[in-house]
Amino acid sequence: MRSDHSALSTESSSVVNEPIPSQLSVASDHSSLSTESISNMDELIPSELSTTTLRRFNVFLVFIPLSWAIHFTLPDQHTLIFVSSFLAIISLDKLRAYATDDLSIRVGQTLAGLLNATLENVVELIVSPSQNANSIVQSSFLVLGMCFFAGGMRFSEQGFGLGTMQLNSSLLTISAIAILLPGAFHMALQGYPSYSELSTNYSILRISHGLAIILLFIYSSYLVVQLFSHKALYDGNNADIQKTKGYEGHNPWLQLRLYRRKAAKPIVSPEPMDDEEAIIDTTGFASTEDADSEVETYMSVPVALGLLVVVTALIAATAEFLVDSINGLNESQVISKEFIAVILLPIVGNVTSVTAAFKGHITLSLGVAVGSSIQVALFVAPFIVTLAWTMGKPLTFLFDPLESIVLFVSVLTVNYVIQDGKSNWLEGMILMGLYLILAVTFWFYPGTSLSEMMFVGC
Repeated sequence: MRSDHSALSTESSSVVNEPIPSQLSVASDHSSLSTESISNMDELIPSELSTTTLRRFNVFLVFIPLSWAIHFTLPDQHTLIFVSSFLAIISLDKLRAYATDDLSIRVGQTLAGLLNATLENVVELIVSPSQNANSIVQSSFLVLGMCFFAGGMRFSEQGFGLGTMQLNSSLLTISAIAILLPGAFHMALQGYPSYSELSTNYSILRISHGLAIILLFIYSSYLVVQLFSHKALYDGNNADIQKTKGYEGHNPWLQLRLYRRKAAKPIVSPEPMDDEEAIIDTTGFASTEDADSEVETYMSVPVALGLLVVVTALIAATAEFLVDSINGLNESQVISKEFIAVILLPIVGNVTSVTAAFKGHITLSLGVAVGSSIQVALFVAPFIVTLAWTMGKPLTFLFDPLESIVLFVSVLTVNYVIQDGKSNWLEGMILMGLYLILAVTFWFYPGTSLSEMMFVGC
C-alpha cells in the first residue's frame, strides 16, 4: 500500500512538472514574436547604427554636445574643453568607421580607404602646419602598430600586397627626404662666415615652393596609378597579397576573451553559445572566411557618403576646439604642447583603421593608415605651402629638428616591418613600443624656435 502511494505521488509529480502543450505553444509563439520584433527593429535601423551598437558608445556620444557647450560657456576651462573634445572625437570617429566599413563592401577597400583618409586629413588643415610631420609619425608607429596588434588578436598572420606596400614606402621615403632637406640646408649654412638669416630664410622659402610643386605632381601620379593604370595592384584580390593565416588550434587571445565573458556571467544553467563563441571555441577564426561572412551592407552609397561628410564636419569643428585648448594647457604648464601634438592627438581619429584590421580587412586598414601618411606628406603639407604662397604669406617646410629626425626614423622602421608582406601582433607591439619611447622623449622636450620658422619673414 505504501509502495503504491509512493508510485502515485511520483506519477503525480511528473504530471505537475510536465508542461502543458498549450503553454508550450504560447511560449513558442511569444518567443518567436519577440525574436521577430527584434529582427524587424534591426532591419529598420542600420546594423552599424543600431541600438545594440550605440549602447556601447552612448556614454562617449554625450561628450559631443558637452564639448561644444563647455567651449562656448566656459572658454577658460581649457582642461575640460580638451578632455571632452578628445572623447567626442573618438566617438565621432567610431561612427565614421561604421560608414567606411559599409562603404568598402560596395566600392572596394582601396577606394573607401582613400576616401576616408581624404576626409580624415581635412582635420589636418585645422591643426598647425607644423604638425604634418607628427601626423606621419603617428600613422607610421601608433596607428600601424595598433592595426597589426588588433589583427593579430584574431589572426596568426595577416597578409597584404607586398608590391603595393613597397611602392607606398618609396613614396613615404621621398616625402621624408623632402621634409628633411630644408632643415639640413638651414643648419649647413649656419657655419658659413657669410651666413645671413634673412637670405637663408628666403632661400628656404624658394626651396619649399619648388618642393611643394614636385610633391603635388608625385601625388597626382600616385592617384593615377592607384585608381586607373595599376588599379589591380591595389585590389584586395591581387595575387601578390600574402595569405592570411589563422591560429593553429585555439586562438589564445579570443580564448581569454571568451573566458572573461563566461566568468562574468552568473552561475546558472548553461546558456547556448552564440555564433561568435561557437567559432572561437571550435576554430579560433582559422580563416578569413569567418571574418568576411559576418560583414553585411546596411547603408546605400549616398547614405554612407553623407554620414562620412557629416561626421567629418563635426570632427573638424570639435578638433578646432581641441586645438584652441592646447595653448591654454601649455600656458598653465599642465602638459607640454609637443607631447599633446605628437602623442595625444594621434590617438583620436584612428578607430577606422584598427576596426578594419580586427575584422580582417587589412587592405582597408593599411589604406587608411599608410594612405593617410602619404596624403599628408605629398598633398596636405605641399598644398598648405602652395596656398600660403598664392596668398603672399611665407610658409616653408622648416620643421622642428627632433620631429624631422623622428619622421625619417619612422619611415625606415616601417620599411623594415612591411618588407615581408605580412604582419602579426608582435610587430604591432614593437611599433607601439617605439611610439611609447617617443612619448617619454617628447614629454621632456621643450621644443625649439626652429619649428616656428615655418612662417619666415622675408
